[in-house]
Amino acid sequence: MVGAIVHQLTRDLSLEEIRRCGFEPYFVDHTVGVWAQAASGTPFTSSAFACKGDVLTDLHENMAAEQKARTTYDNILRLVDDPDVLDPIRFLREREIVHYQRFGEALDIAREHLDSKNFYAINPSFDRGCGCQEQGKK
Repeated sequence: MVGAIVHQLTRDLSLEEIRRCGFEPYFVDHTVGVWAQAASGTPFTSSAFACKGDVLTDLHENMAAEQKARTTYDNILRLVDDPDVLDPIRFLREREIVHYQRFGEALDIAREHLDSKNFYAINPSFDRGCGCQEQGKK
């Protein structure tokens, strides 16, 4: 959706508007095509996604990602006054809030299913059968 918004806002720019708005470096590389990058110009990479394979760690990471996206949308809403941009950004922001809530619920469920005596809420099944405990390894 954000890519579509960017496309709609930039597809009819004149060269004068591109120069005046400081859009030249982007234009040189991508014309007015949509290229996924941060506002700083850093290209999107899959390194933005973190996964450790531990349900608790990954759910916390997902919740943090939802909050970061919400903050980005909040910042866009502070800068923009175009209703054609505001409405879809508000929708996306609301979606991030709901995702955050659902991940929080999933985190609660995951915690309930772990060993209740495990103070640190670490998934004890990872160390079963690997011989780590017998050898004194962590």
